[in-house]
Amino acid sequence: MAVVYFDIVDYDSVIGEGKLMAYDTDGDGDFDVEDAKVLLGLTKDGGSSANAESLEEVLNILAEEGSDWIYGFFTFLYDVVSLPVERAEEEEAKEGAEEGEKEKKERMEKEEKERKERREKDEKEWKERMEKEEKERKERREKEEKERKERMEKEEKERKERMEKEEKERKERMEKEVKDRMERMEKEEKERMEKERVAREKAEKERLERERIAKEKERIAKEKAEKERLEQERIAKEKERIEKERLERERIAKEKERIERERLIIKIFKLCSCHFCHFLLLFILAKKKKPKLFNKFDKTIKAEIDAAEKLRKKGKVDEALRAFESLVQQYPQSPRARYGKAQAEDDVAEKLRSNDMLQRAINTYREAAELPDATSDLLMAALKRRAERQQFLGRMRGSLVTLERLVQIFPEDISLKNDLGVAHLLLGDNKGAKKVYEQVLAAAPNNGFAKVHYGFILKSENKIAESIPYLKEGLESGEPGTDDGRFYFHLGDALQRVGDNSAYHWYELGHQRGHFASVWQRSLYNVEGLKAQPWWTPKETGYTDLVKMLERNWKTIRDEALAVMDRNTGQFIPEEENLREKGEWGQYTLWQQGKKVGNSCQGVPKTCSLLEKHPEATGCKRGQIKFSVMHPGTHVWPHTGPTNCRLRMHLGLVIPKQGCRIRCTTETRQWEEGKVLIFDDSFEHEVWQDADSYRLIFIVDVWHPELTAYQRQTLSPI
Repeated sequence: MAVVYFDIVDYDSVIGEGKLMAYDTDGDGDFDVEDAKVLLGLTKDGGSSANAESLEEVLNILAEEGSDWIYGFFTFLYDVVSLPVERAEEEEAKEGAEEGEKEKKERMEKEEKERKERREKDEKEWKERMEKEEKERKERREKEEKERKERMEKEEKERKERMEKEEKERKERMEKEVKDRMERMEKEEKERMEKERVAREKAEKERLERERIAKEKERIAKEKAEKERLEQERIAKEKERIEKERLERERIAKEKERIERERLIIKIFKLCSCHFCHFLLLFILAKKKKPKLFNKFDKTIKAEIDAAEKLRKKGKVDEALRAFESLVQQYPQSPRARYGKAQAEDDVAEKLRSNDMLQRAINTYREAAELPDATSDLLMAALKRRAERQQFLGRMRGSLVTLERLVQIFPEDISLKNDLGVAHLLLGDNKGAKKVYEQVLAAAPNNGFAKVHYGFILKSENKIAESIPYLKEGLESGEPGTDDGRFYFHLGDALQRVGDNSAYHWYELGHQRGHFASVWQRSLYNVEGLKAQPWWTPKETGYTDLVKMLERNWKTIRDEALAVMDRNTGQFIPEEENLREKGEWGQYTLWQQGKKVGNSCQGVPKTCSLLEKHPEATGCKRGQIKFSVMHPGTHVWPHTGPTNCRLRMHLGLVIPKQGCRIRCTTETRQWEEGKVLIFDDSFEHEVWQDADSYRLIFIVDVWHPELTAYQRQTLSPI
């Protein structure tokens, strides 16, 4: 059973506040008993649904004020309504007058009594309920107070714990912030110091770079000056050589002319003894024959041509060129003016070192030769000079075509055929050259120039014994073009191969003529002033790191070479320089002329990887890096390398215990597995392989240590 407790409420204040003014039904300005009767349906027109709705609203309003308000409201209604109800009952009693007064009284008393008892009972129950509710309320309040205290204590405890936790977190955060700040400050300090260090290093690096650039510029300037000096010397030597050859040719021509004159004089003397005829003949023969460069038309403008030619001979080449260009413009059909223009362009090209200008001169020489009415002397001079300048520019095939035309025009001129043979040799056409020199020797059997070149061709064909007399007689003739180191070299080599010790006589002559550095050192493509000795130590070369690397990794290098031999022996190509007297000698090349050879490194990747760290070897444009396998019974003729710009290292990989040796000059040595031999192969050396099994070595050529970086960069490959 639910029990509700109500508090005493001041209902007048409730009515006075105007909360129930909306239910003033009689319009007297307040909410009173009459208004309540209407709401409760106690009036004659009460009990409508509208009243019930209004009463519900009133109760809702009172409910908003709390449970005490509801109790108070019903008490109020009881007090207000009870009296009118009693009155209504009395009226009903009067109306039932037919009932007895006694019964009425008894009923009333009884009702009064019952009402009183009910009221007492209600009051008692109400009091008990109130006490019980008060007790429960008190207990509830105590419980709530206890719970509130416990909650407050718990909240206080949680608050303290939270505050302690927050304080701890705050301290930890502050400590962390302090630590982070310190770390940040340390980091910033380190970064600042690092920036300062980097800035200092950068400044130092920039300073060093500026110094390096300045030194590099100075070095480049020196090298450029040195290059220009060497080029000037080379040009001067080339000019001197060409002039020497020209003078020699002129001397021989004059000598031939003199001999022919003398022969003619003797013949005439025999035919006629008249002193007048003798005197006249001598006068005619003594008169110098000048080349005829002027045709009939050219003679009409000879004064203008001579004026331009005078400027050219005085060295005023730019003025001379302008003068000849003007003449060619005025007289386009003049061969002599065109030839003078070509000579002036040739001189300007020499002055400016301009290949473009030289090509213009070559074209103008051709134009002069192609003009009608050009004299034979002018035609000869223009085409010969054109061929020479084409060779100078490396236009070998063009030079060959020009010389073939000259030979067609002047078939009796032996010197032109000799030049044509050289043009074939420069193109590597030994067969064509051989054919030309056979024609020359058929017409002039004693021509020394043709003999040395013909002997050279026979030697290249391995016709050793046949080549010797041609080479020897050609050199002994002393004719222009025969005094060449190659002819002394090949004559001596041919004599050595036939066992003739006079080879060293010719080597000595070659040395005396300036072609060889010594009897032993006979390379032809040299740089003067380099240290020359046959055998070298690693320390003397300055390449100790390379030597140590080779000796430390010799087994790896050997194993890769053997693997290549096992997979495909055909990769070892037979020696092609005709250096073997007998036997088998194969080579597997990795680098040549400073460049890798095809895919050869794929077979020996570790070896190539080791070498790539040593540019003194891989960048040597005048050398090779290769494996060399030599089989028993092989003998390599005494020979020399082509240049003094390199040193040669031999690393022993598979070396038989006996029978393998190498001689350089007068000293003979043997290879050892895992050890490096170093020698200068521009000195004469010889190899014997008399063992019972193959010999395998690794050959590494390196730049001569005294060559400058500029020389290493600019020297042509060999």
